[in-house]
Parts: sequence; C-alpha cells; structure tokens
Amino acid sequence: MAADLVIFNARVRPLFAPLGTTAVAVTGGRIAALGTDAEIRSHAGPGTRMLDADGRELMPGFIESHLHLFMGGATLSMLNLGEAFGFEAVEAAFDAYIRANPGNDILFGYAVNYTIFGENRRPDRHLLDDICRDRPLCLIATDLHCAWANTRALELAGILQGAELGRESEVVMGDDGLATGELREFEAMNRVKMLSRLKGRDGLDFTGLDDIPQEDRSHDRALIRRAGTYCAQNGITHAVNMDGNPYQAGLMRDLAQAGEMPVRVSLPLKLVESDGPEGVARIELFGEEVPDWLSFGRIKLFMDGVYDTWTALTVTDYPDRPGFRSGPLIAPEIFNAICTEADRRGLQVATHAVGDGAVRAAIDGYEAAARANGTRDARHRIEHIDTIAPEDLERLKPLGIVASMQPVHPPGSAGLPLEPTISIMGRARWDTAFPWRMISQRGVPLAFGTDWPVSPLSPLHAIHCALTREPWAKDAPDQRISLDDCLMAYTAGGAYADFCDERRGALKSGLDADFVLIDGDLERLADSAEAATVALTICNGEITYEAENERH
Repeated sequence: MAADLVIFNARVRPLFAPLGTTAVAVTGGRIAALGTDAEIRSHAGPGTRMLDADGRELMPGFIESHLHLFMGGATLSMLNLGEAFGFEAVEAAFDAYIRANPGNDILFGYAVNYTIFGENRRPDRHLLDDICRDRPLCLIATDLHCAWANTRALELAGILQGAELGRESEVVMGDDGLATGELREFEAMNRVKMLSRLKGRDGLDFTGLDDIPQEDRSHDRALIRRAGTYCAQNGITHAVNMDGNPYQAGLMRDLAQAGEMPVRVSLPLKLVESDGPEGVARIELFGEEVPDWLSFGRIKLFMDGVYDTWTALTVTDYPDRPGFRSGPLIAPEIFNAICTEADRRGLQVATHAVGDGAVRAAIDGYEAAARANGTRDARHRIEHIDTIAPEDLERLKPLGIVASMQPVHPPGSAGLPLEPTISIMGRARWDTAFPWRMISQRGVPLAFGTDWPVSPLSPLHAIHCALTREPWAKDAPDQRISLDDCLMAYTAGGAYADFCDERRGALKSGLDADFVLIDGDLERLADSAEAATVALTICNGEITYEAENERH
C-alpha cells in the first residue's frame, strides 16, 4: 500500500534513528518505514504527499510534560508582563492594553515577577491604583501562586477588609487594617478571578462539578482549542495537562471527537486534602477517553506552594524565618492514603512538590503505596523538584519515580531575576536546587516541560535555558545536561512519563507519526534561543502547523 506522506531530504540525528536515515514514510497516522531517500521513495504512490525537508532536522514531536491548557488559553488574551520592570514600563503597557480593551471588565496582567516594581518593594494595591483606579485590575505572578489586585478589585471581590481562608492561602493585610492587595495561593487569588467572565473555571482549584451554561462552554472550548493551536506552533504534539476535572474532560472530549485539537492531551484528576482517598473515584466522572487523542488514568496533587510566598514546604527552617518551615497542603496520613488508593486502582500519581520537605513527603507517599499494594510499573511523578535534600536523591530510582521538571524555572533563567527567590530559599539549598544533572546521573527518568503559562511554552527556548544555566555560586554544582539529554527529556522521556513510550517519543516503524521539522541549528541553541525555530509540526500524520515561509 502506498504511503500517505513521505518526508525526504531530512537530517535525522542518530539519537532518534539509524545513521544515514534521511526519509520517513507515513501510512494511516503511523510511521511505515525509515531509511534513505531512495529507499523511502519506493513507498510513494500517485496519491502520496511528498514533503521536501530541504536538509532540515526531523525529530519526534515535542512532548510537553507539564502545562495548563485552559489557563494558558485564557492568558493569550491577557497582558504579558514577563519582560516588564519598573512602574513607568508597567503603566505604559497597561495604558495601551486598556485602550485596546475598553469596557468595565477586570484587567489581567500575567507572568509578573515579584520584583516588577523593584527588589525592595512587592506590588500592592496603591501602586496598582496609580495605574488604574476605576476599573478592577489584577497582576498574576509568574509562578501562578500569587496575585496582586487594586483597591477596586478588592472591593468588588469583598476582600478589602480581609477574608477567612483555608490553610496556606492568605489575603495579606496591612497596618491600616485593609488588604495590601497581595493574594497568596489559589483560594485567595480565586476571590478576584471570580470577577472575570471565566469566574475561575480555568483555575487550579475549580472542581468542575458545576452546571455550566452552553454559552460559557463554547467560550471555554474555544480557549482550549486556541491553546492547542499554540502548542502546535511550538512543535508540541503531546501535552500533559496538569490540572483536570470533569468539566475540562468534557470540553476536551468534545474537541477531540470533533477533530479540533491539534495536540494529544493527557488529563489528570486534581484532588485536594478534603477529597480524601474517596475522591479518587471521581475520575469515573471523566467518562470515556478518546483513543489516541485524550487519555486519563492519573491524579494530580499539590503538596506545597512556592518559595516566593513562603509556602514551599521545607525540611529545615527558612533562613529569614527561624522556626518556620511552612506546612503541607495535604496532611501526610491523608496524602499516603490518597496515593495508596490511586495506586490500588492502577492510576499514576503526579505531585506538585517545590520545597525539599514537599519532595520528601511525596516520596514517602509513593513508598507507602508500594508497601500497601506491592511494587508495579507505576511511574509516579514528582512535578518541579525545585529543591531536594541530598539523601532523598537516592530514594527516587528504587521507587521508579519520574522527575518532571521545567528548565525555565530556575531563577536567573528565562528572564527570571535571582531575587528574592534564592535568598528566601537559602544558600544551603542551592547545591541541590533544580538538580537535573544529579537526577539524570542516578538513572532517574527525566521529563521536561514549561508549566505554561507560568513560563514561555517553547521547548526550544526551554532547552536553551537548560544549556545556558549558570550556578548561583562559584562553588555550586553545574546542573546542565547535554543537548541530546535535553532532547530525550522532551521526547522519549516525556513519552515514558506518560505511559505512551510504545507509541511516541521516537522515530521507529509502527509508532505514531508525530514529528517536528526544525529550521536552523539545534547545536547552536547554547549560543542563542533563536538559533533554531519550528518550521513544521505533524501530528498523527497531518500537518498541524506550518511556518509562513514554508513552500509545502
């Protein structure tokens, strides 16, 4: 049978295919054959689409192992302040944004650095009032764990006088008895996000059990579809969404069944402490998967927050707060019980753990599940691992844990300032902070992602950050890994982490025809993030993105 598609005249690195491979044939959305141009041309017929790679590099499609599609889609219409520093720059950006978005709706800026107004002043409502006083305005921190609102937004949300919230969430209060504008963690942030049209439906704490009107469902589907298109533009063919609920499952199923998602999606069920082990059964509310396009089979838990809000759970005291180590978002006995129940059901567990104490608690939970249920190929994941105690590095591989990490997250990378994070974290933690090399050297599976919209989505930009990361001190270990190791973490590593390594993440006959064609030189990514770009993305044998200057 003739191939549907033949890609020829490509460069393929030996990491992904036998030396001398320059062409691939695709039939029915799968790789039919790999070889030289002459060998693969024999698979072509009258109806075969012939695609000349023009000597550019062909590799498996990128697997983005940690992102938030719904929230990311929402931010595509927000004001990106990731590169803005100083009051005048922020004011000018909002002036233009307000003119482009007239009305009374709340204004959002995202990707905001904690030092956007200077190292010695965090944002507050007074500064934001000087930017916009009559219309609600909210800045969302780059880590998505903090926000700052102006007085109007606080009034409309009913929290100017404060609010009683759950553990580790806080409406920060000032000496005048009124809120300063700083909102720490999801429950506090969501009070202001409820002022938007989305009313928090894209938030990490939305349960997805509400009855949503059809008009809102259509609006939300469009946001997720736009996010999927953005993934394809960045060479991504498989995305692991790291917040999930029955509502999102329904939206994504609609898109997948309609053929309107250009990226394959893996969706977990997000649970919190109050759900307990009984909450694991809620994954049944997700309904049917869509083969090859939408998969479930995992739960997502949050053990802590982030260092910049002092909500990362630590093994030892914060250097600036003696006696303080924050607290777990899930009590250890409940976390262990949830992990054990999920593991008993054959589900994978993914846990957000930033502080070294949170990482230890996650490892303890996975160990408890293995004791209760016996060992299996569970591939339970720890998301982030910003810091880890040296002794806990040795516990990862024996338990089969996967490290899901983001090379754009270390302070000093991707435009992030070093302060205040590295000082809040403390020098004693620097040597094992974001320890990609230490983890890789121990044979622990490594999967890369960006946590978009926390950080820019581009895998090529993330790889540049991984290759150029500088130690925070002269005597601190170098945690960089090689280009090939980075590429593996974005392909085979991501596939392994999401239980699809028998279908994706490599170039082999019989695997899914998911490719990215790279223009430029990957070998020069250490010199410049612009050294390589995505020319073409193919998912399931179909072109999902084509750069404007492509001739095909």
